[in-house]
Amino acid sequence: MPGPTPQPFAVEELPALARSVIQRAKFPQLATIDGDQPRVRPVSPVRVDDDFTIYVANLRSYGKTREIAANPKVELNYLDDAHDQVRITGVAEVLTDAQTLREIWESNPLLRRYLGSPDNPALIIYRIRPSRVRFMREWALEYHEVPL
Repeated sequence: MPGPTPQPFAVEELPALARSVIQRAKFPQLATIDGDQPRVRPVSPVRVDDDFTIYVANLRSYGKTREIAANPKVELNYLDDAHDQVRITGVAEVLTDAQTLREIWESNPLLRRYLGSPDNPALIIYRIRPSRVRFMREWALEYHEVPL
């Protein structure tokens, strides 16, 4: 029995399709490396820019802090309810830009509630700058490069 036929799309639609998956999926999986062992966990981005730069809040005590410090190469995988996927390969860096930190802090009531202050030493915001973005429609079994 053949599987469903994926809905076709034009190459020009790829950025919008990828942004739509990110908007619907909300909680991607973040992959890091712990020595020679891959680690994957769900994260809750606190900001997503139009160029697919993703910002993720973290606590210094979490394992990914050590993993990213040792190897900042990461990948995010978004999977929406229709099983469309977006994979963002990039490099995570600690966000130090005061204006961007302030914007994220002011727009995120959960950060304010649980951490109390943007100067809380437990808080790290990672900026994940994409080097590659790929989109896959469910059942297509083929990734498409999203232009950056």
